[in-house]
Amino acid sequence: MFLKLHDRYWQIEQYHRTLKQVCHIEHFQVRQPIAIRNHLFTAICGYVQLQRLQATDVIRNFYQLQRDLFNEVISTFIRAFTPSLEHLNPQLQSPVNA
Repeated sequence: MFLKLHDRYWQIEQYHRTLKQVCHIEHFQVRQPIAIRNHLFTAICGYVQLQRLQATDVIRNFYQLQRDLFNEVISTFIRAFTPSLEHLNPQLQSPVNA
């Protein structure tokens, strides 16, 4: 009985954690009631989609998917942006003892 209840509890905890950390249900920049409801609805839809992808073995871990997506975006940005910043690289000179 205890293990069954604990499993249910843990599933609820994982649901809340995923909604907060992966679907960012708490992060919205709107104040209008309709916009807030739209944000909440899309966050829950995103969670349902993640559950579907996990159930069909497309993904194994929500956090790995998020990390992979984030890393790809960052690496693309760095590759596109850094060539134009070559002039910002410091030109270090040897120290001179006087």
